[in-house]
Amino acid sequence: MEFMKEENIYIKNGSEIIEGLLCKYSANKGVVICHPHPLMGGSMYNNVVEAIQKAFAAEKYSTLRFNFRGVGRSTGVYDEGRGEQEDIYAAGKYMSDSGIANIAFAGYSFGSWVGSKVIKNNNSPFMTSLFISPPNNYFDFNFTELNDKVALIICGDKDQFCDVEAIKEYAQKINAKLAIIPEADHFYMEKENELINILHTYLIS
Repeated sequence: MEFMKEENIYIKNGSEIIEGLLCKYSANKGVVICHPHPLMGGSMYNNVVEAIQKAFAAEKYSTLRFNFRGVGRSTGVYDEGRGEQEDIYAAGKYMSDSGIANIAFAGYSFGSWVGSKVIKNNNSPFMTSLFISPPNNYFDFNFTELNDKVALIICGDKDQFCDVEAIKEYAQKINAKLAIIPEADHFYMEKENELINILHTYLIS
Protein backbone atom coordinates (compact mmCIF):
# COMPACT_ATOMS: atom_id res chain seq x y z
CA MET A 1 0.00 0.00 0.00
CA GLU A 2 1.27 3.48 -0.88
CA PHE A 3 1.21 5.93 1.99
CA MET A 4 0.81 9.68 1.81
CA LYS A 5 3.96 11.55 2.68
CA GLU A 6 4.32 13.23 6.07
CA GLU A 7 5.21 16.90 6.09
CA ASN A 8 7.33 18.75 8.61
CA ILE A 9 5.33 21.23 10.67
CA TYR A 10 6.06 23.55 13.59
CA ILE A 11 3.45 24.22 16.24
CA LYS A 12 3.43 27.33 18.42
CA ASN A 13 3.05 26.33 22.06
CA GLY A 14 3.26 29.36 24.31
CA SER A 15 6.91 30.42 24.25
CA GLU A 16 7.97 27.10 22.70
CA ILE A 17 7.93 25.73 19.16
CA ILE A 18 7.12 22.04 18.71
CA GLU A 19 8.44 20.11 15.71
CA GLY A 20 6.13 17.52 14.18
CA LEU A 21 5.37 15.32 11.21
CA LEU A 22 1.82 15.58 9.85
CA CYS A 23 0.07 13.27 7.41
CA LYS A 24 -3.29 14.79 6.43
CA TYR A 25 -5.41 11.87 5.24
CA SER A 26 -8.82 12.59 6.69
CA ALA A 27 -10.85 15.46 8.10
CA ASN A 28 -12.98 12.99 10.04
CA LYS A 29 -10.42 11.12 12.12
CA GLY A 30 -6.91 11.72 13.35
CA VAL A 31 -4.39 10.61 15.95
CA VAL A 32 -1.68 12.33 17.97
CA ILE A 33 1.26 10.00 18.65
CA CYS A 34 3.70 10.53 21.53
CA HIS A 35 7.22 9.16 21.84
CA PRO A 36 9.21 7.55 24.70
CA HIS A 37 11.43 9.24 27.27
CA PRO A 38 13.37 12.24 25.92
CA LEU A 39 16.33 11.61 28.23
CA MET A 40 16.60 8.02 27.02
CA GLY A 41 16.80 8.80 23.33
CA GLY A 42 13.08 9.01 22.65
CA SER A 43 11.90 10.96 19.62
CA MET A 44 9.21 10.94 16.96
CA TYR A 45 11.52 8.76 14.85
CA ASN A 46 11.36 5.89 17.35
CA ASN A 47 10.57 2.48 15.80
CA VAL A 48 7.37 2.02 17.81
CA VAL A 49 6.15 5.55 17.05
CA GLU A 50 6.74 4.86 13.35
CA ALA A 51 4.84 1.56 13.60
CA ILE A 52 1.88 3.32 15.23
CA GLN A 53 1.89 5.96 12.51
CA LYS A 54 1.92 3.33 9.76
CA ALA A 55 -0.98 1.43 11.35
CA PHE A 56 -3.20 4.51 11.63
CA ALA A 57 -2.25 5.88 8.20
CA ALA A 58 -3.14 2.52 6.64
CA GLU A 59 -6.68 3.07 7.94
CA LYS A 60 -6.77 6.60 6.48
CA TYR A 61 -6.31 8.46 9.77
CA SER A 62 -4.59 11.81 9.70
CA THR A 63 -1.52 11.39 11.89
CA LEU A 64 0.60 13.80 13.90
CA ARG A 65 3.75 12.63 15.64
CA PHE A 66 5.92 15.25 17.28
CA ASN A 67 9.01 15.81 19.38
CA PHE A 68 8.48 16.81 22.98
CA ARG A 69 10.17 20.03 24.11
CA GLY A 70 13.95 19.79 24.04
CA VAL A 71 13.99 16.97 21.46
CA GLY A 72 15.13 17.45 17.86
CA ARG A 73 14.09 20.89 16.64
CA SER A 74 11.52 21.40 19.39
CA THR A 75 12.57 24.26 21.63
CA GLY A 76 12.70 24.19 25.42
CA VAL A 77 14.01 21.60 27.83
CA TYR A 78 12.77 18.39 29.43
CA ASP A 79 10.21 19.23 32.13
CA GLU A 80 9.58 15.91 33.91
CA GLY A 81 6.18 15.48 32.27
CA ARG A 82 4.75 18.88 33.20
CA GLY A 83 5.46 21.04 30.15
CA GLU A 84 5.15 17.92 28.01
CA GLN A 85 1.45 17.87 28.83
CA GLU A 86 1.19 21.31 27.24
CA ASP A 87 2.97 19.92 24.18
CA ILE A 88 0.25 17.27 23.85
CA TYR A 89 -2.52 19.85 24.25
CA ALA A 90 -0.86 21.99 21.56
CA ALA A 91 -0.67 19.03 19.17
CA GLY A 92 -4.32 18.17 19.78
CA LYS A 93 -5.36 21.78 19.24
CA TYR A 94 -3.37 21.92 16.01
CA MET A 95 -5.28 18.94 14.64
CA SER A 96 -8.60 20.34 15.84
CA ASP A 97 -7.85 23.74 14.30
CA SER A 98 -7.00 21.90 11.07
CA GLY A 99 -10.62 20.74 10.97
CA ILE A 100 -10.15 17.16 12.15
CA ALA A 101 -13.26 16.23 14.10
CA ASN A 102 -12.41 13.03 15.99
CA ILE A 103 -8.90 12.84 17.44
CA ALA A 104 -7.39 9.84 19.18
CA PHE A 105 -4.31 9.74 21.39
CA ALA A 106 -1.62 7.05 21.11
CA GLY A 107 1.25 7.15 23.57
CA TYR A 108 4.23 4.83 23.83
CA SER A 109 6.07 4.40 27.15
CA PHE A 110 6.79 7.89 28.60
CA GLY A 111 4.33 9.23 26.02
CA SER A 112 1.54 7.15 27.54
CA TRP A 113 2.38 8.38 31.05
CA VAL A 114 2.27 12.05 30.07
CA GLY A 115 -0.83 11.39 27.98
CA SER A 116 -2.57 9.79 30.95
CA LYS A 117 -2.37 13.14 32.74
CA VAL A 118 -4.05 14.84 29.79
CA ILE A 119 -6.82 12.39 28.94
CA LYS A 120 -8.09 12.20 32.53
CA ASN A 121 -9.18 15.85 32.26
CA ASN A 122 -12.54 16.95 30.94
CA ASN A 123 -10.85 19.45 28.59
CA SER A 124 -8.85 16.74 26.84
CA PRO A 125 -8.99 17.12 23.05
CA PHE A 126 -9.09 13.34 22.54
CA MET A 127 -12.10 11.13 21.90
CA THR A 128 -10.24 7.93 22.78
CA SER A 129 -6.74 6.76 23.63
CA LEU A 130 -4.32 3.86 23.28
CA PHE A 131 -1.33 3.07 25.48
CA ILE A 132 1.67 1.11 24.22
CA SER A 133 3.81 -0.29 27.06
CA PRO A 134 2.73 2.08 29.84
CA PRO A 135 5.80 1.87 32.14
CA ASN A 136 4.03 1.32 35.44
CA ASN A 137 7.23 -0.03 37.00
CA TYR A 138 8.94 3.29 36.29
CA PHE A 139 6.21 5.93 36.62
CA ASP A 140 3.23 6.23 38.93
CA PHE A 141 0.08 5.76 36.84
CA ASN A 142 -3.25 6.68 38.40
CA PHE A 143 -5.36 4.26 36.41
CA THR A 144 -8.41 4.87 38.60
CA GLU A 145 -8.83 8.24 36.86
CA LEU A 146 -8.86 6.63 33.41
CA ASN A 147 -12.03 4.57 33.57
CA ASP A 148 -13.55 4.27 30.07
CA LYS A 149 -10.89 6.65 28.69
CA VAL A 150 -8.39 4.08 27.39
CA ALA A 151 -9.62 1.84 24.59
CA LEU A 152 -6.58 -0.41 24.18
CA ILE A 153 -3.36 -1.25 26.01
CA ILE A 154 -0.56 -3.19 24.30
CA CYS A 155 2.53 -4.57 25.99
CA GLY A 156 5.03 -7.39 25.63
CA ASP A 157 5.28 -10.28 28.06
CA LYS A 158 9.02 -9.58 28.47
CA ASP A 159 8.64 -5.85 29.11
CA GLN A 160 11.28 -4.57 31.51
CA PHE A 161 9.30 -1.51 32.56
CA CYS A 162 5.75 -2.91 32.71
CA ASP A 163 4.32 -5.15 35.37
CA VAL A 164 2.17 -7.19 33.01
CA GLU A 165 0.10 -8.79 35.78
CA ALA A 166 -0.72 -5.36 37.19
CA ILE A 167 -1.54 -4.09 33.69
CA LYS A 168 -4.01 -6.96 33.28
CA GLU A 169 -5.82 -5.87 36.45
CA TYR A 170 -5.80 -2.20 35.49
CA ALA A 171 -7.11 -2.91 32.00
CA GLN A 172 -10.04 -4.85 33.43
CA LYS A 173 -10.84 -2.14 35.98
CA ILE A 174 -10.85 0.70 33.45
CA ASN A 175 -12.64 -1.26 30.68
CA ALA A 176 -9.70 -1.25 28.29
CA LYS A 177 -8.90 -4.01 25.83
CA LEU A 178 -5.50 -5.62 26.39
CA ALA A 179 -3.16 -7.23 23.87
CA ILE A 180 0.05 -8.93 24.98
CA ILE A 181 2.75 -9.71 22.43
CA PRO A 182 4.71 -12.90 23.26
CA GLU A 183 8.49 -12.54 23.57
CA ALA A 184 8.33 -8.76 23.11
CA ASP A 185 10.21 -6.51 25.49
CA HIS A 186 9.77 -2.76 25.98
CA PHE A 187 11.49 -1.86 22.73
CA TYR A 188 9.66 -4.14 20.23
CA MET A 189 12.71 -4.80 18.09
CA GLU A 190 11.63 -7.17 15.28
CA LYS A 191 8.12 -7.10 16.77
CA GLU A 192 6.93 -3.98 14.96
CA ASN A 193 4.79 -5.91 12.45
CA GLU A 194 3.00 -7.73 15.27
CA LEU A 195 2.28 -4.38 16.86
CA ILE A 196 0.96 -3.02 13.57
CA ASN A 197 -1.28 -6.07 13.12
CA ILE A 198 -2.82 -5.62 16.57
CA LEU A 199 -3.48 -1.95 15.87
CA HIS A 200 -4.98 -2.84 12.47
CA THR A 201 -7.36 -5.34 14.06
CA TYR A 202 -8.42 -2.78 16.66
CA LEU A 203 -8.92 0.01 14.13
CA ILE A 204 -11.13 -2.03 11.80
CA SER A 205 -13.23 -3.57 14.59
